[in-house]
Order: sequence, then structure tokens, then C-alpha cells
Amino acid sequence: MIKKLMTIAVPVLALVGGALGGDMLRGSGAKDDTHAEAGAEDGAEVAVAKPDHTMGEPAWFRFPTQFFVPLVRQGDMRDMMILTLTLQTDAETLPKLAKKEHALRDALLRQLMIHANTGGFDGNFTADRNLAALRESLAAAARAATDLPVSAVLIEDIARHSG
Repeated sequence: MIKKLMTIAVPVLALVGGALGGDMLRGSGAKDDTHAEAGAEDGAEVAVAKPDHTMGEPAWFRFPTQFFVPLVRQGDMRDMMILTLTLQTDAETLPKLAKKEHALRDALLRQLMIHANTGGFDGNFTADRNLAALRESLAAAARAATDLPVSAVLIEDIARHSG
């Protein structure tokens, strides 16, 4: 009985703790050269950087909530990966991208589950080559989910929560 209760309680507590921690970190972070503004009806943050003369006007779409990826081994969920992801695009595309948030979130979460189920978060998952492969697979998933330009996926936060 306790094991079943813990199976439900741990992810819920991780979700609440992650959301509160993310809000606290987001509120205390210094905003140097970016300007955050509300860009989607559901509270997603969009940040438009000062123009870079080589790229035009890049922009970033930050998902308003973190991604929670359960790590299941031999039928037990013992750990969970918690990620904060941002998509790089251009300023003109940003409002359109915000409207596609749900489809993009689904595609990225699906790719994160595949990555987890193939052992991508085992061992040293923060090694440069491992994170580069993860970023590229997430970018490919985002591009497949929309016809809008997505030039990169940024991993802003990544952590493993052990239960």
C-alpha cells in the first residue's frame, strides 16, 4: 500500500517542488541583455534579444513549465529527469511558435521519453557529446512538429531527482 502511495506522491511532490523552485529561480535571475514579455495566452515566456548584426533578430521561446521525464528500470520508477527547455527562432516567428506550444511540448516530451528509455540519461548524461546528441534530437523533433523555423534547442536546466 505504501509503495503504491509513494509511486503517486513522489512525482506529484517533484512537480510541485520543481514548479516552485523554477518560479523562485526565474524571479531571482538577472536579466542582462534580454527582455521578457508575455507572448502566449497560457503564460509562456518569450524573450527577444538585442539584435545581433550577424543573425538578424534572434528570439527564444521558453516553455512556461519544466519537462518531467520518468526513468523506469525493470518496471520501477526510481528517478525522474527535470529539464527546462527553450527554442531558438527568429523574432517574427515567436508569436506563431507560442501558439504551437502544445504540439511542440508533446513532440519534445516524446523524444525525451525515447532518450530515457534507450539509456540516454544513464551514466554521465551531462558529458558534452551526450548533451549535444540530446539537443540535436530535440531540435529534430521540434522541426518535425512544426513548419516554423527552430534553429536550436537550449537546455537551460537539467537535473535528476532520485526517489
